Amino acid sequence: MSRIPIGLQLYSVRHDCARDLPGTLKAVADMGYEGVEFYTFHGHTARELRQMLDGVGLMCCGTHIGLDALLGDRLPGTIAYALELGIPYLIVPGLPPERTSSPAAWRETAALFADLAGKLKPHGLKTGYHNHDIEFRRVDGELPFDTFFGNTGSEVIVQVDLGNAIHGGGNPIACLRRYPGRAITIHLKEYSPDWVAPIGEGAVDWEQVFAICEKSGGTEWYIVEHETEAYPALWGVQRCLENLRKMGK
Repeated sequence: MSRIPIGLQLYSVRHDCARDLPGTLKAVADMGYEGVEFYTFHGHTARELRQMLDGVGLMCCGTHIGLDALLGDRLPGTIAYALELGIPYLIVPGLPPERTSSPAAWRETAALFADLAGKLKPHGLKTGYHNHDIEFRRVDGELPFDTFFGNTGSEVIVQVDLGNAIHGGGNPIACLRRYPGRAITIHLKEYSPDWVAPIGEGAVDWEQVFAICEKSGGTEWYIVEHETEAYPALWGVQRCLENLRKMGK
């Protein structure tokens, strides 16, 4: 298959973005990243952000967005913003406790996402969910990750965050295998007990991850997320990209 491009979740460089968003986007592009995934729009219009990305040659590989922005009267505005900016994937990065408190709550949430996916499909947009660690801690004997994704159907993106999954006691390799074709975007995050290791310098089995993504995962974007504040953020994400290049990505 063709090479999978590498993007950056901008939360990785959140303080830099808050100080100087255009300058940070240029720095990210100069490193060699091909796209970015937003976590906030920093008060900018879609047109303004589109111009910033075009100015440095970056694509938009998605955004993290609160579930409320995808529901009810807010959904049409969210769709319009996504279409103008060119956001293909609207990924929910977390849920309130009432939607995750029991297997029944997880199934109700899954049904909500399945319905939402149907509403977005005519616009060429997809939604998905990004795990943290709670999805790998059993509730009433069930694994929330499977309770949720097992009841959403293939239209909902399984955005596996590798490091988060391992921190929760999960096996992200098994997750990727269990939901073939649904890891449209994946968060490349290293695992180390202190959270500080750059990609390629921790315990993630990268060879297996890449093999699954490139053969059966349906992956369209590798998205680096490196959240530590133990050293300068821009240095960290550059180190991650350099290590990925060394691994042939």
